[in-house]
Amino acid sequence: MGKISRAITFLAGAVVGALALGFLAIALRHDALSLLGLRAPAERSAAPVTAPVAGLDDTGMAPNPSSADVAESAPGSGASYSAAVRLAAPAVANIYVARVVAERVPYNFLQDPFGEFSPRYRRRVEQSLGSGVIVDPSGQIVTNHHVIADADQIQVQLADGRVAEATVVGRDPDTDLALLRIDLPDLPSIRLGRSDALAVGDIVLAIGNPIGLSQTVTQGIVSATGRAQLGLATYENFIQTDAPINVGNSGGALINSRGELVGINTAVIAKTLGVEGIGFAIPVNLVRGVIDEINTRGRVVRGWIGIATGTVDEARAKSLGLPAAGVVIVRMTSNSPAQRAGLRPGDLILTIDGKAPKDSREVLLRIADTTPGEPLKIEWQRGGEKGATEVIVDEAPQQVRNRN
Repeated sequence: MGKISRAITFLAGAVVGALALGFLAIALRHDALSLLGLRAPAERSAAPVTAPVAGLDDTGMAPNPSSADVAESAPGSGASYSAAVRLAAPAVANIYVARVVAERVPYNFLQDPFGEFSPRYRRRVEQSLGSGVIVDPSGQIVTNHHVIADADQIQVQLADGRVAEATVVGRDPDTDLALLRIDLPDLPSIRLGRSDALAVGDIVLAIGNPIGLSQTVTQGIVSATGRAQLGLATYENFIQTDAPINVGNSGGALINSRGELVGINTAVIAKTLGVEGIGFAIPVNLVRGVIDEINTRGRVVRGWIGIATGTVDEARAKSLGLPAAGVVIVRMTSNSPAQRAGLRPGDLILTIDGKAPKDSREVLLRIADTTPGEPLKIEWQRGGEKGATEVIVDEAPQQVRNRN
């Protein structure tokens, strides 16, 4: 029995010792965490907030978001522009165009030995697609001229699924704009913004009908403003954006983060070269003016004196033998107002109505903005000779420019 008692006493001592070591280890770990500024998960969740934390109020809760924050955020996500899209998207329509075209029947000597000298043609229907923007509840829709050029039938499908035939109210090939009308009740319309308030870096969204997918939204920024000399239209003042613009987007809406129309999507360049992120839109300020002209006069009236100009820098001016850098007349229409007034190709334009032009685009726009029949005073330099000429502005001839 003595041996058994000693064994029980030894085991009890070992258990008590082990428990004591365990409690000691826990206590030491707690003290170490305290020294390091850490807490166990349960303790951390129970710890009270004793000092203000950035972004939290005195209760430790995030403050209520403002209406602006609500408009641009969504639960569980970062910035969102869904509110802007909800405002603008109902006014963006799909446009389907049908054209009847004639094509030559391939020559087959066995079937028609003389077909090479008397070719045969057949007619077929060619279909294309684009986008448009409802700018007035009466049914006026703005789109690109090249979308509806030579159209035999224009069909518009709204965001709500309704379909209607469209008629052409007027067109302006020089800016690549056209105004259509549909007859449907309860039409939505987009709110027009201000393109002159756009700055490089502003967020913009493109809404359109790319490759027939309907109501697609892409997002980007304003990459540049005032782009010209791209060969896309006679009068160019484009917004450049990296918001993807694809086939079928032409005529669609470029909107800002408030859902306002700031441009009409028009073109992309260098796609065949693999270039991405270079799209162009017609600024809404220009669109507004074209709409007003078409509604008032039935067409857009612009001034014209029959010259084509180019901007030359100092090096180029020296190589061409020009007296200085600036804007030079490179071509002139025969019997035009400019020719009748005595201007010549090669003349350097010093001022227009007393103001020196910055570039060729400004000369073109200044002339276009002059009412036909009014005089325009142009100061010029020809070699070492200087002079001033008064040109009576004529109305610009209507041009037909089709881009597919």
